[in-house]
Amino acid sequence: MRSPTQTRYEGLPEELPIFPLSGALLLPWGRLPLNIFEPRYLNMVLDAMSSGRIFGMIQPNQTKLDRARAEGSSADGNVITLSTEPPVYNVGCAGRIVSFEETDDGRILISLKGLIRFRIAEELQGRKGYRRVKAVYDDFKTDMDDAPKIDLDRDTLLERLKPYLDAQGMKVNIDVIKNLSDTTLVTSLCMICPFDPREKQALLESPTLQERAKTLMTLLQMGMFDISGKPDGPRQ
Repeated sequence: MRSPTQTRYEGLPEELPIFPLSGALLLPWGRLPLNIFEPRYLNMVLDAMSSGRIFGMIQPNQTKLDRARAEGSSADGNVITLSTEPPVYNVGCAGRIVSFEETDDGRILISLKGLIRFRIAEELQGRKGYRRVKAVYDDFKTDMDDAPKIDLDRDTLLERLKPYLDAQGMKVNIDVIKNLSDTTLVTSLCMICPFDPREKQALLESPTLQERAKTLMTLLQMGMFDISGKPDGPRQ
């Protein structure tokens, strides 16, 4: 039975505040900790707390921005933008604030639970310094269902994960990871691994959790190689 505190699809806001943050990935069924300190995003979080506790995470599209600057024109295509703001990808993920803590130095620490992906229909007038969009959720209704079971080759995933983490200089307790459910494992790794923004966007836009797991496996394998195409270290 759905908890009365859970957000329902019909309760999702049509006008959605967005937080553009490169490299930060929020996925359905995932949780993202955020340290909020910029005045405009403090405003956004405080406004969200008084009206449903929902806002969207989305990535800036640096490729489109660079191309637009080079061409001396505004960005278009898969990017929605206002002239005074950098372009963003057209797909993000709406999340609900599930924990909130104020610090003595004026920051706000929150945990954002991923609810559902959205597409931007149009960008609206900003408010108190933060951006807002008209969000469309129709393509992603199943994101709000219970996470589906997937066919995950955990042994291969963990075999690829350790050399990837070593190559990235990251330390993660593999024993803890082994105890996670398939859904939590895939979602958590997609969010915490330092893939580049385009790769993170590909994970976000994967049609299903099964496809996301497949993309994750590929990225982990690719991540063991440097830009010259040679392994970063010995492979067993």
